[in-house]
Amino acid sequence: MADKHEKEIDGLLRKIPFFAGLSETERAEVGEALLFRNFRRNDIILHEEETSRCLYLICSGKVKILQISAEGEEQILAIHRKGDFFGEMALLDGRTAPATVIALEETRIGLISRETFTDHLRTNGKVVEGIIALLCARLREAWLKIRVIGFADADQRLRAVLMDIGGKFGVRDRRGVIITLGITHQNIARLASTSRETATRFLNRTRREGEIEILAGKKILLKPPFLKKAPNL
Repeated sequence: MADKHEKEIDGLLRKIPFFAGLSETERAEVGEALLFRNFRRNDIILHEEETSRCLYLICSGKVKILQISAEGEEQILAIHRKGDFFGEMALLDGRTAPATVIALEETRIGLISRETFTDHLRTNGKVVEGIIALLCARLREAWLKIRVIGFADADQRLRAVLMDIGGKFGVRDRRGVIITLGITHQNIARLASTSRETATRFLNRTRREGEIEILAGKKILLKPPFLKKAPNL
């Protein structure tokens, strides 16, 4: 069981750009330094403006990254699942977390301390290369979010959000792209900066028109007619 667990952790660490270049022995050292915490659905994992000295690695489950407006409304910035990570900004600059993170289901998190991270940063140039790659990827994600929010039409925002989710969490087969995330109407709406009612009407209409199909487990099949109407991002 220990070997299986170690291999799983090594596989997760390989997905983090600044650890991917480490040797198997070096990744094992990082894995041994991990601290694990379990969270239930709707538990707050990290508060916005909280001081964090860790990188958070999702070992199982799903989380949403969000900010709360002055009116108390949630704006979901991203959804992450097993193999994803967050908290790298505060880890790199030592400042407070820029967003709140909440568990969408039972979630297990591996915590990598800033000390463990900087130990490898000092001794391995590949870690620096990985950080640059990560920052570029995060910047592209931010620009995509800005473009989605920039669409004046709610339908266009919803199409763009579903296409983005499909690209990250979708499986393509002969019928189209299946979003396997199991996402609620409310969370789709918050990703698209619109109301749940608007998102529900959009999903019901596109389902009636044969563009999408709602599958078991809240999975969504994006059919070819839907894919053809996707906005350019």
